Amino acid sequence: MALKMDLQKVEVWDGNYAAAQAMRQAQIDVVSAYPITPSTPIVEGYASMMANGYIDGEFVMVESEHAAMSGCVGAAASGGRVATATSSQGFALMVEVLYQAGGMRMPIVLNVVNRALASPLNVRGDHSDMYLGRDSGWVQVDAFNAQEAYDMNLCAFRIGEHLDVRLPVMVHQDGFITSHTAQNVCPLSDDDAYKFVGDYVPVNEMLDFSRPVTHGAQTEEDWHYEHKARQHKALMDSRPIIENIFAEYKELTGREYKRVESYMTEDAEVIIVALGTTVESARLAAKQLRDEEGIKAGVVAPRVIRPFPFDAIRDALENCKAIGAMDRSSPAGALGMLFNEVSAAVYSTKDRPVISNYIYGLGGRDLSIKDIKSIFRELKANADAGVVTTPIQQFIGLRGPKLGFFETRRGK
Repeated sequence: MALKMDLQKVEVWDGNYAAAQAMRQAQIDVVSAYPITPSTPIVEGYASMMANGYIDGEFVMVESEHAAMSGCVGAAASGGRVATATSSQGFALMVEVLYQAGGMRMPIVLNVVNRALASPLNVRGDHSDMYLGRDSGWVQVDAFNAQEAYDMNLCAFRIGEHLDVRLPVMVHQDGFITSHTAQNVCPLSDDDAYKFVGDYVPVNEMLDFSRPVTHGAQTEEDWHYEHKARQHKALMDSRPIIENIFAEYKELTGREYKRVESYMTEDAEVIIVALGTTVESARLAAKQLRDEEGIKAGVVAPRVIRPFPFDAIRDALENCKAIGAMDRSSPAGALGMLFNEVSAAVYSTKDRPVISNYIYGLGGRDLSIKDIKSIFRELKANADAGVVTTPIQQFIGLRGPKLGFFETRRGK
C-alpha cells in the first residue's frame, strides 16, 4: 500500500515536479523511461517518490526513448495505467512508437517538455517536438504554467482512459520557462486527485488469458483505411468528452479550462494566437495596449492541439479584423503549423480576417512584452488597411536583417 503525502494548500513547484506529483497521485502501474533534458526531473522525481514508498508501481529504466515508449506500449497492452516523459531528440526517437501507441489505442500519458530539435544542438525550449508529434494519433494538451502542468496531467488520465476515447495523451509544457521555474501550485489531496482520476479500467488486456487478444496486427489495404478512419473519428469525438472532463475539474477545483482559451476577445479587432508561456506574456501586452493606446487587442490560445479545435478557433476569431499566428518552431520552407491551421479555421467565416505568421523564440530566444506590443501594432495597421501590409511571414527577434517571406499580392 503506497504512502500518502501531506500536501499544503499552496506548494512551490516547478512544472516538472508538478507533473511528477500528478503522476504519483494517479498511482501509475508502470513508468518506462529514458531521461533527457529538460524533462529528466519528471521521471527522476517520480522514481524518488516511488523509492520512498509513495507509489505502488514499477519504474523501468530502459536503454533509449524508443525503448521507453515500447515499454509503455507493452505495459498498457498488458492492462496497466502507464506514463512517461521526454523532450526533443528523445521525442524524435520515440516517433515510430508513438504511431504504434496511437494506432493500438493505448491510453498512455506522455509529458513532453518542449525543446528545440538539433541540428545545431540546443537544450532550450521551442515547439519543434510538439509539432513533430501532431499527426501521430495522440490527444495533445498544452500547459502554460506549472499549475496547468499539474492540472492537465490529472485531466489527461481521465481523457485518455475514457471508454469512448481510449487514446494516448501528450501533456506539453515549455522547456525551462515552465519546467524549471518555481511557481505557486495548488494541488489536490491524494484522495481527491485519485478519486477524480478513478480506478483504471483495462480494455482487451493481454494478461486476461481467458480472452486472448492481439495488438498491432497487420492489415494492409484490407482494413488499414477503415482502422485509421475510426482512429480519426475517436479523436474528433473526444472533443465533447474533453470539455466535460474540464467542466468536472472546474467543479472540483474552481479552475476553468477550455479547448480554446480566449482573453479580451469580445470586442478585439486584433488577436494573437499563441501556445505555451507566450500566452501569458501576450495577455499582459494586450492589457497594457488597451490601457495605454486604446488598441482593442486580444489573445486566443488553443489548450487542445489535437484534435485541433477548428470550431472553437473559428468562433473565437470570426469577429476580429487581423490575426497574428505565433509559431515557435522552424517552418523549414513553409508557413507555420499554427498559421496554417488557424487560416483553415477562419477560411469559412463570412468576413475573413487578414492573418500574418510570426516565427519567434527558436532555441529558447526570449520574446519580450515590447516585441509582442510591436506585433499588435502591426496587426492594427493590417486591420485598418484590410490587408497584410508586411510580408506574411516574419522572423521576430532575429539578429541581423529582418527576414520576411511570402509578400502580399495586391490588386493591379
